[in-house]
Amino acid sequence: MTRRSRAERTLRLAGEVAGALKRESLPSAVIGAIAAAVHGYPRSTEDFDLATFAEPAALARVARGLVKNRRTSEFILPDADDPLGGVLNVEEPATDLVQVVNFYNPLGRGSGSLAHEAIDAADVELGKGSGLRVVRLQHLIALKLYGGGADNAQDIRQLLARNPNADLIEIRAVCERHGLLPALEGLLAESGEA
Repeated sequence: MTRRSRAERTLRLAGEVAGALKRESLPSAVIGAIAAAVHGYPRSTEDFDLATFAEPAALARVARGLVKNRRTSEFILPDADDPLGGVLNVEEPATDLVQVVNFYNPLGRGSGSLAHEAIDAADVELGKGSGLRVVRLQHLIALKLYGGGADNAQDIRQLLARNPNADLIEIRAVCERHGLLPALEGLLAESGEA
């Protein structure tokens, strides 16, 4: 019997989490550093991020159903000031944290429409048979703009630099549909890519 690497165990756990979401009719797709790596910008990470859009109560149910043996699962509720609708953290020994980021916050501004579009369009499978799909570059950039902050802005700069043939028209169209075009244009102007 071969020993699985930490990355393989984390991928297996992420697949189980995505399966648990699917059983609750909650769609998901890979975002964050894993998606950035798929799009040509590998960087170190200690978590595996999935996006979803769901009522927080549904994610709390998923969290309870994922607890077993030495696995922990915790759903962190959002507040009205949070653009996100809470976060579900799932961990096992010898795996990285699997984090489900909810883009629907019924208490605040997060409608989930961007995540809905990104998840529906996700078409790159991560690992044969994993069932995990990765968001497209234009949606990853928009999700990072939505999240805000200096780290996300740096990720966007790197993604654009490593994808010189990226379709800026499509990236702008996605950002415009979700009210993020001014943020994108500001970032492009700062980077000299306007």
